[in-house]
Amino acid sequence: MQVFTDNDAKPASVRDHKVAIIGYGSQGRAHALNLKDSGCDVIIGLREGSSTTAKAQAAGFTVMSVAEASKAAKLVAILTPDMSHEAIFDSEIAPNLEAGDALLFAHGFTVLYERVKPADDIDVIMVAPKGPGDLVRREYERGAGVPCLFAVHQDASGEARDKALGYAALIGGTVAGAIQTTFREETETDLFGEQAVLCGGATELVVAGYETLTEAGYAPEIAYYECLHELKLIVDLLYEGGLTKMHEFISETAIYGDLVSGPRVINDETRARMKDVLTDIQNGTFARNWVAENEAGKPKYNAMLEADMNQPIEETGKRLRAMMPWLQQKRKNAA
Repeated sequence: MQVFTDNDAKPASVRDHKVAIIGYGSQGRAHALNLKDSGCDVIIGLREGSSTTAKAQAAGFTVMSVAEASKAAKLVAILTPDMSHEAIFDSEIAPNLEAGDALLFAHGFTVLYERVKPADDIDVIMVAPKGPGDLVRREYERGAGVPCLFAVHQDASGEARDKALGYAALIGGTVAGAIQTTFREETETDLFGEQAVLCGGATELVVAGYETLTEAGYAPEIAYYECLHELKLIVDLLYEGGLTKMHEFISETAIYGDLVSGPRVINDETRARMKDVLTDIQNGTFARNWVAENEAGKPKYNAMLEADMNQPIEETGKRLRAMMPWLQQKRKNAA
């Protein structure tokens, strides 16, 4: 697989035209600031009364309505939550695009599942940094960057790939390295990773471990430390150097326990359930269910989320985290 760097990019394909960033959340803010610092003429498109209007204006951006920004720009980057794309696109963006304009996403969900259907004369591209917005901004500011995925769904102008790779370069992605993918591959692997490993799988494993220990009579505080708190230490090692670095920095006793007990917990049955999750993503079941849940006002979502936030491990965690001043300082800095 080829990794694309600054030498492969043509930033002028983006920098020579006005860019509209729709949304000013975590990714929107980072993309907008990085593009601006890279010499782009950036405007921000927000709904009337948006809570982020003042922040965007304080950063020196011109803020317009989504419709006005879409009409003024040659490249429109939709960086709002997935479920907002359809309404925003149909009512405010699509009517204001011209032939040869580019529509950019940071995730392929709404295009892959046809919630958004751009006209045939519009370039449809994706640039997906593999990190949260604050990291995308911090790495850019220190002259580095966060690796990106980029893709072309529709090439109407013959320059869509140049625009995608150029945009990736302008936000710092080609300093670290950009990899070309497809909307389908990015979306399906992203959803699977979130559901089976990063969010769904990891949190269920943590809670199951906590419950196993507390039900066996161990103190909730000890169970919290062992099953949740120390997870960060392991994840950091994996992030920095994979399985090899983790094994270099944990004890032989821990390694032995890893090798003999890991496969007892994550086994063929677990992998079968993972394949079920992937199948639901690939055949569109997950997307249809999520869209239907949103259209119904998210009653099941809200009930499940409330139950998740009220688990005993959360009460234990609140007490223990209050004893960790470095976490309190981190929250103040983030604010």
